[in-house]
Amino acid sequence: MKCINIFIDKKYEKINEPLCKSIIEKILNYYKYKSYDVNVIFTSDIHLSDLKKEFFSKYQWTDVIAFPLQVDSKFIEGEIYISMPTAKKNASSFKEPYEKELGRLIIHGSLHLLGIEDKSKKQKKKMTILEEKFLEDVSWRELIEKL
Repeated sequence: MKCINIFIDKKYEKINEPLCKSIIEKILNYYKYKSYDVNVIFTSDIHLSDLKKEFFSKYQWTDVIAFPLQVDSKFIEGEIYISMPTAKKNASSFKEPYEKELGRLIIHGSLHLLGIEDKSKKQKKKMTILEEKFLEDVSWRELIEKL
């Protein structure tokens, strides 16, 4: 099975779903996953904050949360939640295009599904290198559909 579903809260910009799926597929293919079932949910700060409280007992805003539900050498199943408002704020803070920040979060969440962590300085450095590598290979500029 090769399934990637995209869900977007209607309050926010429309995401180029085929491009979003292709970014995730590129990462999964790179790590040699042949079978997957991944949901990506573009939503609000409050939704992510509620998830962070419920599942991590942390009371903080975050930009992306990944839930690996099943991962083995042949199959991966999971969910990636991305906060659209926080992505926009981060893009402004980092002086990066909003589309690039969304691309980074899609990549970041996908890497977390695969078990790649960013808790230590060394892990963060590795995560950043991987994010940059995949960002170079995708058309992130087209992530938000133009009306």
